[in-house]
Parts: sequence; C-alpha cells; structure tokens
Amino acid sequence: MFANSVVRSGLKPVTRKVQVTLRVDSDVLDWFKGRGQGYQTQINALLRAYMEAHE
Repeated sequence: MFANSVVRSGLKPVTRKVQVTLRVDSDVLDWFKGRGQGYQTQINALLRAYMEAHE
C-alpha cells in the first residue's frame, strides 16, 4: 500500500513530536537512510499521508 501512496510536499509541520522506538525491517531502514539526511522526517511524512488517506 505504501508503494501506491503519494507523499505530498508542503505538509503542515506538527508542533509536538514524541520520541518512540519502532521496529522496522533492516532493509526498509537502510532504504530510507540511503535517501539522505532527514530520513526520519520522510518516514513521518509517509505515515501522515497514509493516516490522512485512511481517515
């Protein structure tokens, strides 16, 4: 499903972020890290787009 998702640029920043521990497959994390700096923000944007698409 994520492969078909579209992450929109210009998402409103959320003022409150919470630190969590999340277990993901190592190849998934490597892929995001390979996209460069800001990979955690990219993961957050993808999760937000998914959440908003399924509200």
